[in-house]
Amino acid sequence: MCMHHGAGPEDQAGTGGQIPAGAEAAPAGAPAANVAGEHQLVYESLLERDGVRVSRSPWGPDDQIGRLNWITPESRRAVLELLDGRATFDLSVDYVLGMPSWLAAGDPPYGIWMTHTPDGSRNEDLGARGPDVLSKYSYAGDSIAMYTHCGTHIDTLNHRGYYGTFWNGWTAQEDLGSRHWLKGGAEHYPPIVARATLLDVAGLHGVDCLPDGYAITPADLRAAARSQGTQLQSGTVVHVRTGRMGHWPDPDRYLPNSPGLGLAAARFLCEEVGAMCVASDSIALEVLPSEEEGAFMPVHSYLLATAGAQIMEVVNMEEIAAEKMYDFAVLAFPLKLAGATGAPLRPVAVPIRS
Repeated sequence: MCMHHGAGPEDQAGTGGQIPAGAEAAPAGAPAANVAGEHQLVYESLLERDGVRVSRSPWGPDDQIGRLNWITPESRRAVLELLDGRATFDLSVDYVLGMPSWLAAGDPPYGIWMTHTPDGSRNEDLGARGPDVLSKYSYAGDSIAMYTHCGTHIDTLNHRGYYGTFWNGWTAQEDLGSRHWLKGGAEHYPPIVARATLLDVAGLHGVDCLPDGYAITPADLRAAARSQGTQLQSGTVVHVRTGRMGHWPDPDRYLPNSPGLGLAAARFLCEEVGAMCVASDSIALEVLPSEEEGAFMPVHSYLLATAGAQIMEVVNMEEIAAEKMYDFAVLAFPLKLAGATGAPLRPVAVPIRS
């Protein structure tokens, strides 16, 4: 299966929420803006049903990282040689009590609590060391609990699939243990050192934040690239800005009905641009509610199970957008949580020499 599809009626200006009057609109049917690169993949389908498919990895039956296979010692070296050390931009958010997180499905919020305090350790005579020792050597400790998709994070390829089948044919019957997946966990992920692109769709339309429920289309992405003078390179981490981070950390404004990628836009990024990963400043990357009635996060299942492309969410792009830094390097380091469907991520954007 070659990852190429023709543009359809969905390849128009964004759908769902409406852009305010006077804001720039993406021209319908706009030509692709400067797409270049050589990362083209041909997939074999493991499952095809009701218009969806799960792919066999072109990197073989043991592959657990999909498009992150494009990161090699040579590609890392090439990126690192381009770094301009004049500035760095932290793209992650702080973990704080009450921060926006997926709660509607019953997943736990971020929580932190002390397990040891200086006074408590002394009063309880921790380890029978005596009050004098524990007064001199003050000790504090804490613990956290949260959903693995809380805060700035990466979705792993075992997060979503179709009909019980995930990337490269993983199934719960064969590949899920008592506590976590035995395939596809973040422990297999390399340090992500790659070229990156910002597509500022909110900036394209002249708004601080796209409207609730706005579905980003291929035309939006092409127009953003063209207006920025950005050449879309294959093998890069594409950052799509909706402006939703302007509502952070208010859960009532950040979470519901977020703007995001429609399915056609995700296909454009994977099949025409050849993106390695896709990053978003929203909680879900994709538009909520879905464009397709009765669908449950269809963009996620496509990116992860069909295209083998990781998703980065809750990525703070406000500083790089303000700097109009559209082409840069990203250094991102997923926590190596064995078997997890997602992992906290600390991405840093670094300018590159022109």
